[in-house]
Amino acid sequence: MNGDTVVQDLIDSGLRGRGGAAFPAGIKWKTVRAALADQKYIVCNADEGDSGTFSDRLVMESDPYMLIEGMIIAGVTVGATLGYIYVRSAYPHAIATLNRAIDKARDAGWLGASVLGSSHAFELYVAKGAGAYVCGEETALLESLEGKRGIVRAKPPVPALVGLYGKPTVINNVITLATVPIIFAKGAAFYRDFGMGRSRGTLPFQIAGNVKQGGLVELAFGVTLRELIYEYGGGTASGRPARAVQVGDPLGTYLPESQWDIPLDYEEYAKVGAVVGHGGLVIHDDTSNLAELAQYAMHFCALESCGKCTPCRIGSTRGEEVIAKIRDGDTSVKQITLLRELCDTMVSGSLCAMGGMTPFPVMSALDHFPEDFGLPRTPAKKAA
Repeated sequence: MNGDTVVQDLIDSGLRGRGGAAFPAGIKWKTVRAALADQKYIVCNADEGDSGTFSDRLVMESDPYMLIEGMIIAGVTVGATLGYIYVRSAYPHAIATLNRAIDKARDAGWLGASVLGSSHAFELYVAKGAGAYVCGEETALLESLEGKRGIVRAKPPVPALVGLYGKPTVINNVITLATVPIIFAKGAAFYRDFGMGRSRGTLPFQIAGNVKQGGLVELAFGVTLRELIYEYGGGTASGRPARAVQVGDPLGTYLPESQWDIPLDYEEYAKVGAVVGHGGLVIHDDTSNLAELAQYAMHFCALESCGKCTPCRIGSTRGEEVIAKIRDGDTSVKQITLLRELCDTMVSGSLCAMGGMTPFPVMSALDHFPEDFGLPRTPAKKAA
């Protein structure tokens, strides 16, 4: 197929980055394809560090050729001849499986100077991350891949134009690239016809936490949390009522039961300040303390921040301190206002999602579960 046709089919399929950012994959490929450079790269972000997520690992360990084929298609389409799979160090079995699969693909002629006897060259390597959560952010990943300390780059320029070693680079996560082969095997319409609104296709939802039947189920966008918790998860493992579900990742919002019937769709979740993210769900029952979990979100950010920007580096540390004071009984307006202003600064001023999303679990816990902070619950406003 002509590369322009490939890119257009990918755009028509509606495939968006399934690592959480949800940026249209076809637009990213089109940008790299149009860029002029003597070298281009395909980078797979397999630094799956989010709590409650394991779809990337399952793909790499059970069917690595889905990913390898998707990366080859990307390379041939945009004119890239080198690809790297950046895998977190906590996945030794995935790394070993990928290396064996790449060797077999090379022996079969799928990789090398002439892909399947064509004029296209594409070589693929596995790179092992050192365990920093922030390297799941694409620019920090590129820094690490170049052998530097994993700290976030300011954008623009975007990696599609100035990426790995300053060259145009496609960066997609595992389940995005692994979806590419089926789109071209069955056509753009096959994938596009799943889902709802602008959220086309499917997402592997990972069910974890206090749940009877944890695991992974791939479903079309539009399914609800209530269906996932009870029809697929079987309710809580403790047998107690489910109280809150953190959706997306460790920096995702806590959704109360009143929001469990919202369709899982990027835009519908954005309307209530929530994120779909990587599709990970962590379920909590009615014994959970959301103030403690909110404090942990700030603590996690303070530990994992790359330190480049002040809102993330300092804001998370101060945020943890403020929540500790509130939990110790200082529920004055001053402390609550300070916490909200800190969160607003982090959202607005952080360089990447590490600092920009840390306030999401904090504010959702404060808004939906104020009693855990020692605050009165505000009565819900009646519709006009």
